[in-house]
Amino acid sequence: MINKLKSRDFPETAVESVVSGLAAEGLQSDERFTESYIHHRIERGYGPLRIRRELQERGVGEDLIEAALESLDTDWQEVAARVREKKFGSTLPPDFKEQSRQSRFLQYRGFSGEQIHRLFRTSD
Repeated sequence: MINKLKSRDFPETAVESVVSGLAAEGLQSDERFTESYIHHRIERGYGPLRIRRELQERGVGEDLIEAALESLDTDWQEVAARVREKKFGSTLPPDFKEQSRQSRFLQYRGFSGEQIHRLFRTSD
């Protein structure tokens, strides 16, 4: 939040003062933002790698990101399968070319190579 306000040419001291006041009143919480952001991105079909990167870009600390991702107890394999099925249908790809195309899509969405490999390995 601080970076966003500073980028809009608000005075640095005013930004820090206001944000500190909001945090003291419980109206601004990095933890709540992180959890809410993660839930939203999972619902939109994004994987842990992309979510982590997006939160880092927004200035969220690595410790907070790690704690929030671990506390969710999300089955990323299930999320990846749901995303693949929504985009490509329930039938697994018949050939390597199509499997590669689907794998690239899932990588772009933020799923790890291992998660993607397990998804297609179930077809063997």
